[in-house]
Amino acid sequence: MTRFFAVAPLGVAASLFLTTALCAEQWIQIEAQPSLTQATEAARGYAGELPNVVGFNLPGRWHAIALGPYETEAEAEAARRALRAQGRIPGDSYLTDGSGFRDAFWPVGVNVSTLAPVEAQQAIEAPTEQVIDAAITPVELDETPAQARASERQLDRPAREALQRALHFAGVYNSGIDGAFGPGTRRAMSEWQAMQGYEATGVLTSRQRSEVLKAYQDVIDSLDLTPVVDEVAGVSITLPAGMVEFAEYSPPFAKYTAKDGSEAQVLLISQTGDEATLGGLYEIMQTLEIVPMDGPRSRDKNSFSLTGTNTRITSHTEARLVNGTVKGWTLIWPTGDEKRHQMALEAMQASFAPTEGVLPDAYGDGAAQDIDLMAGLDIRRPEKAGSGFYVDDKGTVLTDAELVASCAKITLDETYDATVAASADGMALLTPTEPLAPLAVARFDSHLPRLQSEVSVSGFAYEGRLGAPTLNYGLMAEHKGLSGEEDLLRLAMTALPGEAGGPVLNSAGAVIGMLAPGSAVVPEGRSLPEDVAFAYDMEKLAGFLSQNGVAMAASDGNTSEADLVSIGRDMTVLVSCWN
Repeated sequence: MTRFFAVAPLGVAASLFLTTALCAEQWIQIEAQPSLTQATEAARGYAGELPNVVGFNLPGRWHAIALGPYETEAEAEAARRALRAQGRIPGDSYLTDGSGFRDAFWPVGVNVSTLAPVEAQQAIEAPTEQVIDAAITPVELDETPAQARASERQLDRPAREALQRALHFAGVYNSGIDGAFGPGTRRAMSEWQAMQGYEATGVLTSRQRSEVLKAYQDVIDSLDLTPVVDEVAGVSITLPAGMVEFAEYSPPFAKYTAKDGSEAQVLLISQTGDEATLGGLYEIMQTLEIVPMDGPRSRDKNSFSLTGTNTRITSHTEARLVNGTVKGWTLIWPTGDEKRHQMALEAMQASFAPTEGVLPDAYGDGAAQDIDLMAGLDIRRPEKAGSGFYVDDKGTVLTDAELVASCAKITLDETYDATVAASADGMALLTPTEPLAPLAVARFDSHLPRLQSEVSVSGFAYEGRLGAPTLNYGLMAEHKGLSGEEDLLRLAMTALPGEAGGPVLNSAGAVIGMLAPGSAVVPEGRSLPEDVAFAYDMEKLAGFLSQNGVAMAASDGNTSEADLVSIGRDMTVLVSCWN
C-alpha cells in the first residue's frame, strides 16, 4: 500500500431553486468565456461537480460562470479557499458583488432573484492520513519554496517585468516596472497567493506565475490593442481592435463602433480650428448622450478633458489644439468591465499623437440631418422642460413646482445651473448658482382684467425646440376656478404642457398670474375642452414671493403689441429638468 494525503470533500448546503427572494451579496466568479457555447459547456461541467453554479452574460461578448449567491463576503471567501484547496475551481477565482453581471444564461430559465443564498458551509474536515488504494493517482504537488526560487532565478529581465505588469493588473502591485523583485514585489506576490488560497510565501511557483500571466494575457488578447494610423483624421493611436472597428467619418469625428457586441466605442476628433473652436467643442460634447453628466471636467486655453459615468457607460474625452487644428479622442466603455477599460484607456492616453491630415467640414454624404443629432450622435435631451420667468434682477425664477420635482440637475435656458430655493402650492422658486442679469424682469399688476378681455401667456410651448418663447393669446373667462377656487383664473385659450410656469400678461405687458399645469387643477380621470386653461392669480403669487423674500416690481403703464412680444420674450426662461 502506498500512503499519501487526501482531503475530505467539502460539504456545502445550498439549493439552486428555492423561491425565497433574497438579494445576492457575493459571488465567486470561477471562469469567463468569450462565446456562449464555450461558457455553457463550462457551466455544465462545473454543475456536475458543484451545486450552486450560475452563468451570467457580461458587458460585451464575454460570459461568466459563478458560484453563489453568498450572504456575506466572509462566507464566500471561506468557500472559495476551500474549493480552491481541493482543486475544484481555478486558482484565479475571485469574489465579486455581481454588479457587472447581466442576465443569466445557465441554468436555462433560471430566475436569479429567486435564488436562496448558499447556507454557511458545514465544517470542513482537516486533512487526514488515510490509506488509499495505490491505483488512485495523487494530486500533483507544485514546487517547494526552494524550487520556486530556483525557477524564478531563471527569469530574464523582460520576463520579470511582465510578471510585475501582471501583478499590477491583478491589483496587488503599485510600484515601478523595473524587473527587480524587491520588498514591494514580494508583498504583491504574497497578497496574490493569499487571495488565491495559496500559502503566502512571497515567491511564486512556476504554476502560480503561469496563472498570473495567463489572467493578464487573456485580457490583452481580448482587447487586441493595435496601433492605428488614421491618415484621413490625422491621428495615430493604439485602439482596442478586439472591441471596436472603423465605421465611418462624420466630421468632426472618425467613428469606431462596437465589434461583436462589445458595447465599446471610440471617436477620433479632428477638425480645423482655434481656441474658440476648442471651447465650442468642449460645450457641445457635454450635450451628447455619450458623455454622461456625472464626472470631472477640466479645460484650459489649449486643451480639455471630460469624464462621465452613469449606470450604463463610462466615457473619457481628451482634445487639444495642434497647429491650427483640434485633435483628440473619446473612449466609451460599458460599466462593470473596469480592468479592461483601464487598460484600453491607458494605452490610448500613452499612444495618442496628431499626424498630418484633418477631417473636412463635410465628408461623403454627411451625417444624418436631425435636430436631435450632432454628427450622427444623439444629443442629450432633458427629461422634461417648461417655462418660468424672472422675478428679480439677480435671475431668480418663478416656475411650476411639478416641472422641477425630482430633478438631478436643473438648468435655465440649457446653460445656467439652478437650484430649488422654495416650493409650495404648485409654485417653485429657482436660484441660479451664479448671479444673472436678465434682459427683463416681471412687473406685476394686481388689478384683474375685465372678463372677455385679451390676455396672453409667454412660454416654451414646444419645450425649447424653437429656441425662443412664443406668445399665446386668449381671453379672461372667469376670475375663479370651475369649483369656485378663489386663487385660480380660468382662461379661454389652448395651452400646451411646455407653457406651464410661464407668465400670464395683460394687454399692458404686466404679469397677472402664472399658467398652471392641467394636472394641478383638473381632477384625475377628467378631461376638459382644449380651449380651457388655468392660472394661479396675483394674490397667490404675491404671497409665495413675499414669504421667500422676493420684492415684486409694479407695472408702469401701457405698452404696444411689439413691446408685449419683446417683454414676454425677455422675461421668460426655459426651465429644464435633467436625470
